[in-house]
Amino acid sequence: MKKSNYIAGQWVEGTSSIKNINPSDTSEIIDKYTTCTDEQFEQSIRSAAIAQKEWETVGIEKKSQILINIGDELIQKSQQIGELLSREEGKPLNEGIGEVSRAGQQFQFYGSECLRLYGEKIPSTRPGFQVEISREPLGIVGIISPWNFPIAIPAWKAAPAMMCGNAVILKPASLTVGSAIALTEIISKQDIPAGLFNLVLGSGSDVGHKIATHPEIAAITFTGSVEVGKQLYQNSSSSMKKMQMEMGSKNPLVVMDDADLKTAITCAVNGAYGGTGQKCTASSRLIVHENIYKNFVKGLLESIKNLKVGHALDEGTQMGPASNLSQFESNLNYIEVGKREAKLAFGGNPMNMRTPGYYMEPTLFIDGDNKSRINQEEMFGPIACVIPAKNLDHALEIANATDFGLSSGIITNSLAKAEYFKQNIKTGVTTINLPTAGLDYHVPFGGRKASSFGPREQGTYARDFYSQVKTSYINSGSV
Repeated sequence: MKKSNYIAGQWVEGTSSIKNINPSDTSEIIDKYTTCTDEQFEQSIRSAAIAQKEWETVGIEKKSQILINIGDELIQKSQQIGELLSREEGKPLNEGIGEVSRAGQQFQFYGSECLRLYGEKIPSTRPGFQVEISREPLGIVGIISPWNFPIAIPAWKAAPAMMCGNAVILKPASLTVGSAIALTEIISKQDIPAGLFNLVLGSGSDVGHKIATHPEIAAITFTGSVEVGKQLYQNSSSSMKKMQMEMGSKNPLVVMDDADLKTAITCAVNGAYGGTGQKCTASSRLIVHENIYKNFVKGLLESIKNLKVGHALDEGTQMGPASNLSQFESNLNYIEVGKREAKLAFGGNPMNMRTPGYYMEPTLFIDGDNKSRINQEEMFGPIACVIPAKNLDHALEIANATDFGLSSGIITNSLAKAEYFKQNIKTGVTTINLPTAGLDYHVPFGGRKASSFGPREQGTYARDFYSQVKTSYINSGSV
C-alpha cells in the first residue's frame, strides 16, 4: 500500500484502499492507494494555515521561479506522466502527453503572472486623499477535481491559487489518483513551506464534505457534475465560502448550408468523439441546416466508421475506452434511451478488443428532437445526435434551448452569420470553424446557466477568484 497522502510536507499512509484500474485493460491494477484519516485531514488544515502565512511573505520573484520550475518539470516528464495518465484515464497516449504538457504551461504562465499582480493608485474624490487598490490571498483553497482531466484541471486551479499567495488542499477523483500523485511529487520538491500544498485522498461524501464544511477553508474550486455542485454549495453555505464551480454542459455545434463540409465533419468528429466524449466541452448536439443535412450525415458516418477505437497506449488509437464501469454503463443506458427518441445511425454496441476494457463504438443518432433526453442531459460519452434546422435563427433557438451554456460553435463561410451567432449564442465559450472542445490556457474559461458558478477560470481572470481586493484610503497630510 502506498503512502499516497501528502500532508504537512510528508507522504503518509491512510486507511481504506483505493484500487486504480486500467480501463483499457481491466485485468491490470495500476496501483493501490489509501484514503486520509480524520486526523490527517485536520493536520493538513493546521499545516496549510501556518504555511500560507509564510508563503504570503515570500517575494514575487521566488514565487515566480518556483511555479515555473514546476511547469518545466511537468513538460520534461510529459512522456512518462502522460503514459500513466493514459493508463488510468483511458485517453489515447498523445492526448495524455498533451495534457501533462498543458499542465506545465499553466504553471509556467502563472509563474510569469506572479510578477504582474499589480494594484492601482488613483486620486480620491476628496482633495488631499489617495486611494490604493490591492489584492491579498484568501487563505486556504480547497480543490475538488474530476477524473477526465486528472492533471490539467488540478494544475489550472493550484497554480493561480499559489500565485495569489494561498495554500492548497487538493482532493482528486479517486479514479485517477496516480496523476494527482505525480503532480504532487513535482510540487513537493520545490522550496515551499511544508503544508502549502496538501494531497488528501478519499470519497466526495467523506473528504469532499470535510472540505465543504471546514471553517478554515476560505474558498472551494470544483469541477464536476451539477448534482454534486449543488450539494457542495449547500454544504458550504453555512460558512460563507467563496465558490467557483464548473459543471455540466450540452454543447451545440451549428453547421450552416454555406459551410465547408470537410471542416464541419472534422470539427464534429473531434468535438463529439475526442476524449471518448468525456469532455465538458464535447459537442453532443450537431445542429445542421436542412439543405445540407443528408450530405453532412453521409460524410459524418464515413468518418466515424473509420475511427480507430483501442487501448490507450496502442499506436494509432483515436478513441479509448470509457474511463470506468459506471460511465460505461451510463453510456449504454443512454443508447437505449436514444433508440426510443431518434434513429440510431451508427454504433451503440460494446466492443471486444485484445484486452478486456470499457470499449464501445462511437455512436450517432440522427433526426433528433432537441427536447429529448439525449439532447438535454449530459451523457459524457461518445454519443452525438444530429438535429435538423431550417435557418440560422432556428439553429440558435435550438442551441440555446438547454439548461446549460458552456461551449458552442458554428461552421460557416459567412462572416455576418458568424458574428450574428457570436452575439446571440448563450454560452461562455464559442468557436467559429473550430471544434467546441479545445482551450488556450491564457484566456478565461467558463459558462452560463447551470454550467458555471462564480468567477472565470484560467488566464488573468483567475485572480478574481483566488484573491480578495482591498481598497485603502490615504490622507498623506499637508506638506
